[in-house]
Amino acid sequence: MSNLPKENPQDEIMTSPGEATYLDPFEEAHITATHTLVVENRTTLKVRKCRLTVSAGPDQTKELVSDKERIRIGAHSSNDLVLAEDRTASRHHFEIQYTERGYLLVDLNSTNGTFLDGRRIERAYLSPGSQMRAGSSTLTFSPIDEEVTVEPDRDGQLGGMIGQSVKMRQIFGLIKKIAPMDVSVVIQGETGTGKELVARAIHENSSRKKGPMVVLDCGAIPPNLIESELFGHEKGAFTGAINSRPGAFERANGGTIFLDELGELRLDLQPKLLRVLENREVRRVGGNEVLEVDVRLIAATNRDLVKEIQAGNFREDLYFRLSVIGIQLPPLRQRRDDIPHILRKELADPEIIAKHGRKHFSPGALSVLMAYPWPGNIRELMNVLSHVLTFTDGDEIEASHLPARVQGQQKEQPLPFNEHLSFKDAKEQLLENFEREYITQVLRRCDGNISRAARESGLHRKSIERLVKKYTLDTRSMKVK
Repeated sequence: MSNLPKENPQDEIMTSPGEATYLDPFEEAHITATHTLVVENRTTLKVRKCRLTVSAGPDQTKELVSDKERIRIGAHSSNDLVLAEDRTASRHHFEIQYTERGYLLVDLNSTNGTFLDGRRIERAYLSPGSQMRAGSSTLTFSPIDEEVTVEPDRDGQLGGMIGQSVKMRQIFGLIKKIAPMDVSVVIQGETGTGKELVARAIHENSSRKKGPMVVLDCGAIPPNLIESELFGHEKGAFTGAINSRPGAFERANGGTIFLDELGELRLDLQPKLLRVLENREVRRVGGNEVLEVDVRLIAATNRDLVKEIQAGNFREDLYFRLSVIGIQLPPLRQRRDDIPHILRKELADPEIIAKHGRKHFSPGALSVLMAYPWPGNIRELMNVLSHVLTFTDGDEIEASHLPARVQGQQKEQPLPFNEHLSFKDAKEQLLENFEREYITQVLRRCDGNISRAARESGLHRKSIERLVKKYTLDTRSMKVK
């Protein structure tokens, strides 16, 4: 069994709301909902559920147990609990929402009204044993706390991710447990740790896998376009809106939406996102029609959202609504033993073999790779692999083939700025030089392929295209001839 330090929060898996327990052969420590969890062999995750039982009426004895954040009840077949035999129930009669204060009963403008313990209500919080009436039906509400055991996955790989370390196998086990629950998830971790791969694994292991998965990078979209990208726009809504266009939520209907770099989302857009999640409705920019959407939201960020809340940069109510389950991905330097397994899998890829032949790393090269701190994590490791495959002729990759920075030979050079300019102008010039050089080098390595450059750099394709246009780069001349 691995002997991981319990006090290091970056090694941990975060679960919220609910409770988590660290299990040790000699001691047991209780961890509350807002804390994180170190796991060495297994953990129990407290899952929030509720039971609705039709205790009287035409559909008597019908029952629903659900972990969904929003449950709809009514006569229409699209509801979670269908009152099919009740002629006096509205198509969508009421719904139950889970909020930071508990379960909230909300009437959906029903014809005959919604009653709680004999009183007609529009919105009211539920208690264990509460009696609700819709039409001729009476339903009983019961909250359930269910403990789910999460053990490290045995396979050591999931959805394109490789991880023989206990930390990663525990995350794989957690993904398999929470994927079917259809609750919101926040994935946190440094840049390049594979947050999108985790999101895709959750989608592919859920009941929504046949639906679309739409990815939106909140940090790569110009601020004036982010609202339109999220919610869509109507023709003429703003300058350049020559056609109507559905937003990410509409395109993800019936599936999953993955919001990358959520911490970059403008503060004024956060309440709009919260309303979409709570009401399951969107209104396009410049439009009046309200459109229903059914999506599961997975978000990712490399920021500490709790600190962002304290700094006033992120709404606490939105954080609570999103972080039903939180997953903290470890940086590569904290799971170095996975590096050989990751490289071995990549080198066995048929496309790489066809293009570069069969190759392997020498023990010396592996030793250098294991010692390097990997500030860019998995993404940087893949870029280094791409570099050595391009510039290595033989079948063995030696330490000398690795980039100078990985070998530790790269000497720090002073930043090439012009001290005769003002601070602002010198900074802008330095940034432009960096942008031009960085995007040029990435595109050259990717043979001028913008889509591949976007994947390897972590930038949105539109950002790559903007930089190419800004610096008048010729991507055609970068293609392999």
